[in-house]
Amino acid sequence: MRVQENMKILIVSIILALIRVCWARLQVINVLYVNEIGNEVAESAVNSAFGYIEQKPDYNIKLEVVRVSANRTNSEETLKSLCKNYDEMLKMRPPHLVLDTTMTDMASETVKMFTRALALPTISASFGQKDDLEEWKNLNVQEEKYLIQVCPPADLIPEMIRKIVFRQNITSAAIMHDKTFATGHKHKSLLRNIATRHLISEINPEKIDEQLLRMRKFDLANFFILGNSKTVKLVLDSAWRNNFFNKKYAFYVLTQDLGDPLKCEVKNGTIFLARPEVNEQFKKRFDLLKKTYALEAEPEIAASFYFDLTIQALFTLRNLMIDGSWYKTNGSKHITCEEYDKNNQRTHTGLELFTVFKKQFHETIETPAFGTMEVNSNGLSYMNFEMSLNLVNFSRGVVSSVIPIGYWLSGFASKIRVVNKEQFDSFHSVLTYRVVVAEQTPFIFRDENHPKGYNGYCIDLMDKIGEILKFEYEVILATNNEFGHMDENGHWNGLIKDLMDKKADIGLGPISVMEERESVIDFTVPYYDLVGITIMMKIPYAQTSLFKFLTVLEDEVWYCIIAAYFFTSFLIWIFDKMSPLSFRNNPQKYEGDNDNRDFTLKECLWFCMTSLTPQGGGEAPKNASGRLVAATWWLFGFIIISSYTANLAAFLTVSRLETPVESLEDLSKQYKIEYAPMNGSSTATYFMRMKNIEKRFYEIWKDMSLNSSMSNIERAKLAVWDYPVSQKYSKMWIAMKQAGFPKSLEEAVARVKKSPSSTEGFAYLGDATDIKYLEMTTCDLKPVGEEFSRKPYALAVQEKSPLKDQMNTAILLLLNRRELEGLKEKWWNRNPKKVVCEQQDNQSDGISIQNIGGVFIVIYAGIVLALITLAFEYYWYKCRKPTNVVAVEEASQQESGSQNLKRKSFRFKRSEIM
Repeated sequence: MRVQENMKILIVSIILALIRVCWARLQVINVLYVNEIGNEVAESAVNSAFGYIEQKPDYNIKLEVVRVSANRTNSEETLKSLCKNYDEMLKMRPPHLVLDTTMTDMASETVKMFTRALALPTISASFGQKDDLEEWKNLNVQEEKYLIQVCPPADLIPEMIRKIVFRQNITSAAIMHDKTFATGHKHKSLLRNIATRHLISEINPEKIDEQLLRMRKFDLANFFILGNSKTVKLVLDSAWRNNFFNKKYAFYVLTQDLGDPLKCEVKNGTIFLARPEVNEQFKKRFDLLKKTYALEAEPEIAASFYFDLTIQALFTLRNLMIDGSWYKTNGSKHITCEEYDKNNQRTHTGLELFTVFKKQFHETIETPAFGTMEVNSNGLSYMNFEMSLNLVNFSRGVVSSVIPIGYWLSGFASKIRVVNKEQFDSFHSVLTYRVVVAEQTPFIFRDENHPKGYNGYCIDLMDKIGEILKFEYEVILATNNEFGHMDENGHWNGLIKDLMDKKADIGLGPISVMEERESVIDFTVPYYDLVGITIMMKIPYAQTSLFKFLTVLEDEVWYCIIAAYFFTSFLIWIFDKMSPLSFRNNPQKYEGDNDNRDFTLKECLWFCMTSLTPQGGGEAPKNASGRLVAATWWLFGFIIISSYTANLAAFLTVSRLETPVESLEDLSKQYKIEYAPMNGSSTATYFMRMKNIEKRFYEIWKDMSLNSSMSNIERAKLAVWDYPVSQKYSKMWIAMKQAGFPKSLEEAVARVKKSPSSTEGFAYLGDATDIKYLEMTTCDLKPVGEEFSRKPYALAVQEKSPLKDQMNTAILLLLNRRELEGLKEKWWNRNPKKVVCEQQDNQSDGISIQNIGGVFIVIYAGIVLALITLAFEYYWYKCRKPTNVVAVEEASQQESGSQNLKRKSFRFKRSEIM
């Protein structure tokens, strides 16, 4: 028995030895090769690897390959193809290895589900890290030994984006890739825990312009382009056509293509270029494979990766077969797809595929084509290579210079090595926000000389905020140049609509904070005082005249007074000359009187003139008829002077009376002055809502008064004959609609200025800041009454925008620095357009010189006339005519006893002087 047993053992040993010898000579490896439709580079490189092995007889490897094409979008079709080819292989030659070069999505996950369920040894080159491999997640210890995944270069290069974003502090990124890259699995993981808004999309060559403009609409400023040279040229050309090459945008190109110069239509611009560099250590090997073994697929780095991975996978299988470890496992026990039972999960135990595969890269007799493999766990295995980082300057469509700035060694934890820090730091997009504005002087107004095209309080405010938060901005005008209001259907327009549609990041201007606006956008903390609504009216101008005192009486009255003056003077002269009782005709009767007056025509004119003054006319005529005329003239003069004095005071006072409208209440009670706010403004919204509130209150009061469910006592407590609430705003709204709403502030100002006076015409209701500025820059407008419905001004941002908190911080900082007060001082008190207006007469002040100055002119004219008369008298009596005047003293010395001669001399003297 022992001899028989020993013989059996010997026979088995001989058979095994023979098998080993045979297998050492020629190892037949059955490969189920699964590739994704569209992954031509893998197909070509793997075929080159198969051909390379078959042309190396020293390796003693014979390949039996069954190919399966996987569909990324149709897992059911892929699974059927896998099962069909796998079941056919089981009939003749079960697969030793599944070589998987699918990239991502359903194709990759279907293959992984298939191989894990049937416990098939697999080496995969699919994209994704550990958490991305859904079907190979949570592998047990045995499965980790034969289910192996190595990341291709195209899955590793995008990791550089994370390094660049972190180093350059990029806040927004557009990641665009072609079919040579697959980033779908990186949507969540690529920029995880980095505060960067980003969008990942595959490039559509037919709609590239539309894609870029959509990125601009989303306000993405940094563009990462992952693709081959053809794709890069397509994107850069589109970017140049659409004016993307300015300081607001930055382009980062990451490609697998080697060092051929980029070609594009960019006439003036700079891009960041990252591309792989061939390792000098493996360059001869790489060139040999390209020329001799048709390793010509592009990109070369990807082709080299698939080639080396296939070669090492086959060597691993050969080594397992040679040392017999493959036959010591239960690898020969295969089941079909139909026999699979998910409740009885199968495991290929004892197969150390991972260990031998990892060891193979250290002991391989084959030099790598591009770089060595770093084999770790699934998701962390990759090929070592180096990416050169350069700044490429374009001029007139060609590369003008290339500036090396660093390099990056492949790896998930590898950092960027910078060799030119200054150049790298200078390349970045300037953080630029789109600011939408609605014009309102002095907050926002057009200024072609200003770099932003606009100027004003808010532009200075945004400049200061930009200095604090380190950003720049571009100004765009709001739709229809309106702040925005909501219509009856809940639709918005103007600046608010632009923010809602993401056309702008910040709304700038004197934007009133309103509840309905806060429901669709967000506001920062207020940057300006509470501002209300007020009334703007025309200033009541009273026409001034130096001779205004003459306009108290009509011209006809003055003519009559002058006529009466000359007529009365003439009558007194006639009566004195004809009356026998006058001094002229009867001097003996009045010899004892001290005051005697000879009423010549000149004396009569003087008498009548002086009778109208407080000084009086002097000695009256002696005759009764003359005295009667004088008394009548005195009575006439008293009445005329009294009437003139009273009317002069009233006339000068009435022109200085203030406008009767002093409040909104006064405005609502009168009917001569039309009034209205600007159409679509927040003021118009306020009055419309107040009207609606009054209407709602009336309906509530009516319901309470007519409520049948209330008791008689309760109803009696609420019962009044008339509606108890004033409907002021309802009446005002009707009056506004009849007056017509101005379409713009300019139209409103023009209507106010056309008002005939302050008591008739048009009054404008608007923001107090508008009216205050108009008062400051014009002299014929003024605010009336107190402000009402006061609201703060704030900056607006998109709803839930992170800019809100940043803006709040900056505004509060400016407030603490008192810089907002400085802006207010600049644009209000020191505004160059501020005018100095002539002060209007105040009712409490005296009569102005403009209205009474003519009296002084009369005095000056009288003095001038007196001087002329004096000169004439001097010339006439001294130079031209001998004097006949005899002094009284000389006459008394010549004839001291002659009383008649003395009287004649005295009378002659007076007549001559007069």
